[in-house]
Amino acid sequence: MRTTRFQMDLQFFSQEKTEKATPQKKQESRKKGQVARSSEIPSAFMMIGVFLFMSFIGGWMIESLQSMIRGNLVQITNWTLTEQNVDRMLKENVWQAAMIAAPLMGISLVMGVLGNYMQVGFLVSTDPLQAKLERINPLKGAKRIFSARTLVELLKSLIKITFISAVTFIVLWNKRDEVMLISQKSMGEATALVGSLIVQTGLAVGILLLFLALLDYVYQKYDFEKNIRMSKQDIKDEYKKSEGDPLIKSKIKEKQRALGMNRMISEIPNADVVITNPTHFAVALRYDPKEMDKPTVIAKGMDYVAQKIKEKAKEHDIMTTENVQLARALYHQVEIGDGVPEDLFKAVAEVLAYVYSIKGYPGGGNER
Repeated sequence: MRTTRFQMDLQFFSQEKTEKATPQKKQESRKKGQVARSSEIPSAFMMIGVFLFMSFIGGWMIESLQSMIRGNLVQITNWTLTEQNVDRMLKENVWQAAMIAAPLMGISLVMGVLGNYMQVGFLVSTDPLQAKLERINPLKGAKRIFSARTLVELLKSLIKITFISAVTFIVLWNKRDEVMLISQKSMGEATALVGSLIVQTGLAVGILLLFLALLDYVYQKYDFEKNIRMSKQDIKDEYKKSEGDPLIKSKIKEKQRALGMNRMISEIPNADVVITNPTHFAVALRYDPKEMDKPTVIAKGMDYVAQKIKEKAKEHDIMTTENVQLARALYHQVEIGDGVPEDLFKAVAEVLAYVYSIKGYPGGGNER
């Protein structure tokens, strides 16, 4: 019973999301469009950009609107009120208004894109657009409504409203003397004052929103990192997925070793001699003076593999000779397919000479 309880506790702790997300997990989340992002930053950028732009072209916009209104008033006095004339006037007004508003819409678009790019870089993901039944699940919807995240968003909204109201009040309070005398100003002066107050208020609110947005981004990053945390088991599963199951990898390596050994064993019939120690090591040598500069190791092995080499040599009537020191030296110093090093030439030459004398030919496998 204690063992079972211990195993259950161990399994529980292994499933707890306590580990930081791995780079692979972050990359997968990014592909799904899940990134740390604050929607307040683009809004703040857009607001600052629009009102800053208005401080430069606000006069031109007002003059353009006044010119459009004056033109309408002049045309109306000379027009006959017909459906065609009204339609024409509306189309002209819509086109002129669009041209006046185009710079503001353009700067809004640029600042909005910039605000998003600074946070997440270039990212295109269709995953958030895919239809998922869980999004219309009423139970999950209720959980989202009464979740801690919703409470945080409500708190953020209340803070924004409070600070925006306070900043607006401060700007207007500082200009209270001019506002109180607005009725005594001309239409042009009053319009300029109102426009100036709007721009000042907008810029002040925009800067405030940018400060709050930066704080929100820090929170969103923390919340995102928390939500994508992984358990120890998740990390193990990810490793197995990326690197391959160790059991499968060991079986693959075992299969590769078996194939390699089979290829090596198949070369034994071409050998001139197999040198053993006599039980633990076996090295097969081949020498053809027409093709090789020096004798070459075509197979080698220890224990089980050595036994296989000797069995194959016996099967094909390849001579086997015992030389403990030479067998060990060849096994440890020479790889399969490599030639015998110079310091072993003499010992190998003696073995080959002995083999050739027994077989009755002066050298090389070609003369068998």
